[in-house]
Amino acid sequence: MNPDLRRRYVVNTALFWLPIGLGVAPAVLLFAERGLGTAAVAVVVAVHSFTAAGLELPTGGLSDVLGRRWVLAAAGVLMCAAFLLVGLGGTAVLLGVGMGLKGAARALSSGPAEAWYVDAVRAKEGEGAELRSGLARGATASSVALAVGTVAGGVLPWAFGRGGYGEQLGEATGGAVLPLSLPMLLGAVLALGFSCHSLLALREPPRPRATLGGVLRGVPVTVVDGVRLAARDGVVRRVVLTSAAAGSAFAVIELLTPGRVAALTGGAESGAVGYGGLATAGFLCSACGSLLAPLLRGGRRAVLLGTAAATLALLLLGAGAAAVAVAGYAVFYVTLGVVNPNLNELLHHRVPDDRRATALSVQSLALQLTAATTGLIIGPLAGDGLLPWLFPLGAFLATALLWTRPLREVTAQQPVSADGQDRRVTDLS
Repeated sequence: MNPDLRRRYVVNTALFWLPIGLGVAPAVLLFAERGLGTAAVAVVVAVHSFTAAGLELPTGGLSDVLGRRWVLAAAGVLMCAAFLLVGLGGTAVLLGVGMGLKGAARALSSGPAEAWYVDAVRAKEGEGAELRSGLARGATASSVALAVGTVAGGVLPWAFGRGGYGEQLGEATGGAVLPLSLPMLLGAVLALGFSCHSLLALREPPRPRATLGGVLRGVPVTVVDGVRLAARDGVVRRVVLTSAAAGSAFAVIELLTPGRVAALTGGAESGAVGYGGLATAGFLCSACGSLLAPLLRGGRRAVLLGTAAATLALLLLGAGAAAVAVAGYAVFYVTLGVVNPNLNELLHHRVPDDRRATALSVQSLALQLTAATTGLIIGPLAGDGLLPWLFPLGAFLATALLWTRPLREVTAQQPVSADGQDRRVTDLS
């Protein structure tokens, strides 16, 4: 285990997710302040999801061809532009463009940092290097950064708005900057810091000099190979399907929970504060789960127990009273914190180095598409009790059943890479 590599990976991960967290609490309220109705807000948010989904595979291939740090630096620049547009934009078009840029930044960033860490550790310690501890620290860093950012993004507009400073700010800037804009503008500055850290800290071996023609040829080939790998290898396929189940659950939780909280607190404003606190608690629960992951035996059994626990947690969320639902919420996020490092360790032991970021993009694509599709399906069912929760419940139950089959039964017959190399795992169960 190399602590310097782990430290750089953890810091880079936290720097990316901190500005994202800043935008969690104020985003929808800011859109409303700019005059957008509920339907327009839904469209603007969907622009982010579908842009991220559409660019997942090409950007993953780009990272495998050009290198990790340059793609991450580009993600930071796009994220800076996105936060500026969202924070200052006064029309639905500008806000939509900002959310599209944010989706593009999300696609660029989904995989390269983790791929860099795995490449660096395997280069120093060999292909059998233990990865779960570092991946768990990275997952913990992302959850803590999201929690800190969510709290700061909620408190900053409230604190600045006290004493009339918010009105003075709006008058001084012609309405361009509102108190709810401040977390976005701070996020833009932090995004540039993330780009600088990516360039300076994530050093990697020199790659062959890339030409435009080489990139245009190499990225599609890499993407196709990554998709083939996900389709052909049983372990990678299970990892991707588990991520898809998580996407379905996130969509239902994020769509239905704010309304339930508002109904309990008696108002939209108090509901927003309550949901912000609940979301922060969820991020911290996920961080605790990630800290626990290295202490537990990894591999298939950890993922199987985790997916089974997530199924139970979703049942509590959908069918339980308020206290029971909160318990289910906490269990679900702790469970995901435990499962994800184990899941990604299985993935990294199955993919070749030159397809690593693409494989992570396939995994992220499954999550994004399932989340967007589930959200569209359950929207009309939002008031129908347990019915909307049946989608993620069914997905997680099916996923848990997939992990009951020992991995050795799959790996004995499946090559893992598109070039035909046999990298079988003999005992990960």
